[in-house]
Amino acid sequence: MSNRPQTLYGLVDSPVGLAAWMIDHDARSEELISRAFDGKTEGLTRDDILDDITLYWLTNTAVSSARSYWDYSATAKKGFFDVKGATIPVAVSAFPDEIYTAPRSWAEKAYPKLIYYNKLPKGGHFA
Repeated sequence: MSNRPQTLYGLVDSPVGLAAWMIDHDARSEELISRAFDGKTEGLTRDDILDDITLYWLTNTAVSSARSYWDYSATAKKGFFDVKGATIPVAVSAFPDEIYTAPRSWAEKAYPKLIYYNKLPKGGHFA
């Protein structure tokens, strides 16, 4: 998002714009999405990709899902995974192909009310 801010307009412009943003989001996501369209079995399937796009589009949540990035840039003194003062119960799922996978010990420090932590065998930023 910070590398190509104009792509944010695509989030609410059309489903195709949203799809373009998801593909352009980061290099690892692009690689996993490309594998599906190259017919390779490892990575995301076409249905996975369409499910993600449909979920974001129909619920109109693409912009609000980007909020954590904005919050991080607005509070640059704190790291992305530093304690944020969350007072509600929190659940964390850690995917191996995520941009960053937080260890359980870090999640426990960042979220004192961590009630669930799951390290999954596969998946990534768009799960």
